[in-house]
Amino acid sequence: MSQTTPNHTQKVFGWAGHDESGKVTPFTFMRRENGVDDVTIEVSYCGICHTDIHYLKNDWGITNYPVVPGHEITGVITKIGSNVNEFKVGDRVGVGCLACSCLECEYCQDSQEQYCEKHQFTYNGIFWDGSMTFGGYSKMLVADRRFVVHIPEGLPMDAAAPLLCAGITVFTPFKDSNLLKGPSKKIGVVGLGGLGHIAVKFGKGFGHHVTVISTSPSKEAEAKVRLGADDFIVSTDTKQMQAGKRSLDFIIDTVSAVHSLGPILELLKVNGTLSIVGAPDKPMGLPSFPLIFGKRSVRGSIIGGMKETQEMMNYCAEKSITCDIEVVKTDQINDALDRLSRNDVRYRFVIDIAGSKSCNGA
Repeated sequence: MSQTTPNHTQKVFGWAGHDESGKVTPFTFMRRENGVDDVTIEVSYCGICHTDIHYLKNDWGITNYPVVPGHEITGVITKIGSNVNEFKVGDRVGVGCLACSCLECEYCQDSQEQYCEKHQFTYNGIFWDGSMTFGGYSKMLVADRRFVVHIPEGLPMDAAAPLLCAGITVFTPFKDSNLLKGPSKKIGVVGLGGLGHIAVKFGKGFGHHVTVISTSPSKEAEAKVRLGADDFIVSTDTKQMQAGKRSLDFIIDTVSAVHSLGPILELLKVNGTLSIVGAPDKPMGLPSFPLIFGKRSVRGSIIGGMKETQEMMNYCAEKSITCDIEVVKTDQINDALDRLSRNDVRYRFVIDIAGSKSCNGA
């Protein structure tokens, strides 16, 4: 594979990892010219996802260095291609995890591009032209129009950035389980981190009774007072877990550390569903008895398609839902990555790529 093609003529400044140290350094590279289906975006903000750490450190053994991370990108369009009708220069837009897909398979046709076998990610992927994709830790991005969403007026560009990964990751399971509308249900959220905190906000926004399930008793006040959760269960407290048996209709598990699913399944009612969006690097225990004696289901989910992502952004604008963030400057990226690896953030880091000169409000 090649980093570039002859069409990559635009010099861009960014920040890249070059080895398994997990650190980024300033990096100049080339992006492609704006094509007929492309938009050029001046990057305003880029969220830092835990996935960035995995790629920077080559934890999964698939990193191609140099890697420019970042798939929670917001910015302003500066140029559009001749086939672009849905965007114009000056639009506030976002780019998430996907750079491209085949556009032809049953999943692409059903607006589920994330399940296309030929999809490629915004960084560390291989674009249609054979070049490597570089992400949002950079000043400028060229993206295919079909993988760009509008950032509605009223959503801050910084706090909207993590919605493009964390937000859509937890929004999709709610939609798949028909929980966006309808009667109030009892929802459980396992883990109160970058994914979990926005899952609580969505759960409350959709009108449900939300219970946070955590190993940390100290997070109870945060869950209830700051985020509006109704109940809190300490998962290491046997009495609390016993009292919560068969009390929840749906649980979304956001934890990326290895843990047994048996005790969590026991919290579900008969016919309840456990949706897993965390990605532990080792297999999780899945005992059969809680499944068969409770007619329970376990399913997985990864982000959402482009139509669904725009739907989520519109909903967040309507309900004023954003991620809780800590904004860092570009010279603080490595410190933020280190703190994120120690879970020392409430709840997402966002890099101020443009230096606060970009439009951040309505």
